[in-house]
Amino acid sequence: MVTRRVDLRSDTVTKPTETMRAAMAAAEVDDDVLGNDPTAFRLESEMAKMMGKEAALFVASGTMGNLISVLVHCDVRGSEVILGDNSHIHISENGGIATIGGVHPRPVKNNADGTMDIDAIVAAIRDPKRELVHPTTRLICLENTHGHTGGRVLSVEYTDRVGEVAKEHGLKLHIDGARIFNAAVLLIERIGWQALGVAVDRFVQAADSVSVCLSKGIGAPVGTVIVGSQSFIDKARKLRKTLGGGMRQVGVLCAAALVAVKENVEKLEADHKKAKFLAEGLQKIKGLNLDAASVETNILYIDILEDSKLNAEKLRKNLEEHGIFVMQESSSRVRIVLHHQISFNDAQFTLSCFQKALGGVHEENGN
Repeated sequence: MVTRRVDLRSDTVTKPTETMRAAMAAAEVDDDVLGNDPTAFRLESEMAKMMGKEAALFVASGTMGNLISVLVHCDVRGSEVILGDNSHIHISENGGIATIGGVHPRPVKNNADGTMDIDAIVAAIRDPKRELVHPTTRLICLENTHGHTGGRVLSVEYTDRVGEVAKEHGLKLHIDGARIFNAAVLLIERIGWQALGVAVDRFVQAADSVSVCLSKGIGAPVGTVIVGSQSFIDKARKLRKTLGGGMRQVGVLCAAALVAVKENVEKLEADHKKAKFLAEGLQKIKGLNLDAASVETNILYIDILEDSKLNAEKLRKNLEEHGIFVMQESSSRVRIVLHHQISFNDAQFTLSCFQKALGGVHEENGN
């Protein structure tokens, strides 16, 4: 009988801490649709300040946050957004910008580090002289960290350059910052935790809007905050209502998010160290392929080689027999995501179970 559970499917699987539950129970609330919930107002004010933007809005999810942001910027049906071909908005949000918003996606190849080549972005911008037959480009979207490339961090310098391109062509820039705190940790390590607001602000300075997920790495049970100018948030609030996202006494959820921001951001550094430990151990196992040097934050993609004795499904089931849960991405790939409720001992146990499942360590893996 399995008595231990190590859930590595995502950083969305965390349970609310006791501090969060207490804050939720004690939260001062009112009707947020009418603009009167004090706890929601406090969270939105703190997040706007931290991100260096004028205003913020709490929404139900990252998908809703991105959808609202795109629709505010692309308020004419048939508008076009430039985004990565491997971005979350493009492949993991049900095509909502097109099906609901009538916004046309213009995908540009994502590199292995999550970036898109600047020249490729510029080339994707439609010529206004051809607007009779082409969609009108209105928005560029980036994702930081970039989930589908393994939590890679887009640098401040790169983001600034994309922001310059957007301004040069009269476009807006939205950042899907679902794990923007994970990105900021790398900068925080250099300038100190007392400068958290400075670090996060700097990563999104070039953006006109940002969606920040609260229920991933920092462990709140529900929600995302979108930030931008006051006029942007005013339009976003109306769209939130249109999409059924008005949640009345939402301060109950915002109270937990305030705890998450206060207590759990600093824990992300430890998550990154656990991810690096696992990556360095897993790349030595015969039958697996991953590049530990490319692991920057809390996400690992592990490819199972053809000569391995297990495929991804068999490996997943083998691990589950020991209480370890991973996400199967395909017949030959699994994903692991670290979070604050996974201990270093859990990481060591996970590595040992991988070794047993695949027959030990092979030092000549080539990685």
